[in-house]
Amino acid sequence: MRPWHEEVQAIATLFTDNWDDELLRTNFVDLVLQLAVEQPLKTPFVAAVVLVANGNRPEVVDMLLEKLAGRIEETIGKGEWRDVKLYLKLLGCLQGCLEGEGVFPVLEELFSRAVDLQTASSEDTIGTEIVKIILLTLPYVMIAAPGQWAQKAADLMEKTEIIASEPHTLQTLIEPYQLGTGEENPPQSQSLIGLLQAQMQNEANNGWALPCLPRPWEFPLKEVEQRSKIDDAAKHALPTITIPQTVVAGPRPLFPEIYFSVYANQDVESVPPLANAAASLIRDVLLDTINVLDFNRNVTARHLIDLDCYFAPRTFAARATPFDRLRDIEPPKSTWKPEDVAVDAVFSQLLQLPNPEHKLVYYHSVLTEACKLAPAAIAPSLGRAIRFLYRSAPLMDLELSYRFMDWFSHHLSNFGFTWKWTEWVDDVYLPDVHPRKTFIAGALDKEIRLSFAQRIKNTLPDPYKEMITPEKEKDTPDFKFASDDAPFAAEGREIAGLLKRKASDEEIDAVIQRIQSQAIDREIDALVASTDVFVTCVLHVGSKSLSHVLAAIERTKDRLADAGAASDAARSQIISATMAYWSAHPGVALVIIEKLLNYSILTPETVINWALVSRAGNTRGEALAAAHVYEMVFNTVMKVTGRVRQLVVKPSSSLASNVDESETRDREIKAMRALFAAIEDALASWATGSKDEMIEASDGEGNSEGERMVRQWGQRWLRVYRRRAAIEEAFLVEAEKELARRAEEQARSSEAGVEVVTRMDAD
Repeated sequence: MRPWHEEVQAIATLFTDNWDDELLRTNFVDLVLQLAVEQPLKTPFVAAVVLVANGNRPEVVDMLLEKLAGRIEETIGKGEWRDVKLYLKLLGCLQGCLEGEGVFPVLEELFSRAVDLQTASSEDTIGTEIVKIILLTLPYVMIAAPGQWAQKAADLMEKTEIIASEPHTLQTLIEPYQLGTGEENPPQSQSLIGLLQAQMQNEANNGWALPCLPRPWEFPLKEVEQRSKIDDAAKHALPTITIPQTVVAGPRPLFPEIYFSVYANQDVESVPPLANAAASLIRDVLLDTINVLDFNRNVTARHLIDLDCYFAPRTFAARATPFDRLRDIEPPKSTWKPEDVAVDAVFSQLLQLPNPEHKLVYYHSVLTEACKLAPAAIAPSLGRAIRFLYRSAPLMDLELSYRFMDWFSHHLSNFGFTWKWTEWVDDVYLPDVHPRKTFIAGALDKEIRLSFAQRIKNTLPDPYKEMITPEKEKDTPDFKFASDDAPFAAEGREIAGLLKRKASDEEIDAVIQRIQSQAIDREIDALVASTDVFVTCVLHVGSKSLSHVLAAIERTKDRLADAGAASDAARSQIISATMAYWSAHPGVALVIIEKLLNYSILTPETVINWALVSRAGNTRGEALAAAHVYEMVFNTVMKVTGRVRQLVVKPSSSLASNVDESETRDREIKAMRALFAAIEDALASWATGSKDEMIEASDGEGNSEGERMVRQWGQRWLRVYRRRAAIEEAFLVEAEKELARRAEEQARSSEAGVEVVTRMDAD
């Protein structure tokens, strides 16, 4: 509502007029540094205030540079690379008031560390991160001091190209699309670092125009006096910034990055094209804003809605411009929709591999809040994003497909479960193993988990209603032993009655013995039969709510543990009974299975074997297309890897505990690797079509289309868990390096302490 230069001048004048207030001076400098890392969209404007203040009170810049240099050193030492980038961005915006080469010596020194790291290992990710930081700092340096540093920037970019142009060895793991999963070719994804290098080179060739970036320190011609004050203000020496010879990865895992967009290949550019540096510069600052402000989703959403305020005028089309109207905009006016750019940035995090920085639900909530703040603007953008992702479902990495499914169902739950389901009605008639049919079935199941079946049914067109069976509308499942047609029906009803009145173990034992005797007479595995009856009865008694079933499991956990420990078949039957009882509501079954894992009644290996061998085999591979089967396996793997990570990073408290913890850690790591090996073995045969069940199906029915789809599911599953295994191995390597570094530091500290004590004794 007010011109930038007026705001900048007013704040700078208010500050310099009250220069004598020591608390104000200190707070001003601290606030500048805080804003740089907490609200990075405002960095150029904060820098402009400093530059204007420099005309009247040059001392403020010296104070700021001293603290800023210290912060840069500190964050580099800790490996907090995003903060390093944000502080260097602020420093780049101040290049015009710096003596000598300003920020360039720091960038050169950082690059030399990147080269050392890349030379030592081609799998290094810190060097790639450093090059990214350099390339993202250069544009701010060039707009802060236009026309002065073109050659210096060109020389630096000539060096960075060595690293930026080399494909990273881990890049194939994080590709969002999977080749060979359908007739269509997936969109071509691009490495972020390679893209940045090309974009910056293009900008250099165009004289560093960078029309999207704001220049709030450039005052209008009528403000000649103020412009000359900024141009003629004192220059300041940048304090020495010492960069350690060995830099560390820091607390946040570093991986190569892919530039992902949900608005790719549109007939009208509603987001900046990849050839334009604005694509990376705008995306970068939005991602920093989203990930830094994770403690307040409302403020994050407000920043996203207001993003056009923080870039140069006419960078974007007017807010809430309908997509169809973009075609009517004549060049050179922009067709970039600010809402599309904001939504694109959030989805790039939500669908980032191997993991986004925060829990997925945070990104869900940001999109929800943005939609509430500006529904007319954001909702159409989300609609087009949903359609793109749905069309891409067969081509996408399987983990990303399920992330999209989770977000989609969660988002609809916040807005009355309304969606234009009629657009996808033809896909209801696809085979159950088709990725789009699987997506619809999985999304409806998750919607029911967040509400109830009848409510969801009422939001759907008629063809979809058949997917919500009458069993899903029942509050509790039918008790199979209520009918005498079921084997062991009388005994099942008796055990259920005993459990309800909390009878003694002896009474329950007597009935179980009868079941096992009858099973032997019928030539059935006695333990499997009794386990099936007992588990079904426990679930029936606890069917009213989660607290009821947990209480029922708690009371019977010793018997369940004994049954599970007796044989692999009995453990597998516990899962089968649970999934059968809650077949209409698999989400409830998954929660129960997770609790059984926590109680060690089940083992992770049992879950994997049940899902990928038994269940997949019995359905000739079609179970691989079931969303709840994927969820079961994925949750189990994440539980195991999370446990290993906790043990690996846990500091030891004493020598004795160190030995015990080391043994426990080695045992858990070995078990994790065995689990991944079991998954690999189970999935490899599905992926290649060599599974016995697939061969039998082919010989008997000649179902080639079904075979092809099952192979594709096997390939998609295999890619997810090969990536997970590689990520955990990389984590273990980095953790070992970090532990060795800490041990070395501790040893040095101890030696220094001994030396001090020795000197004191000598004195």
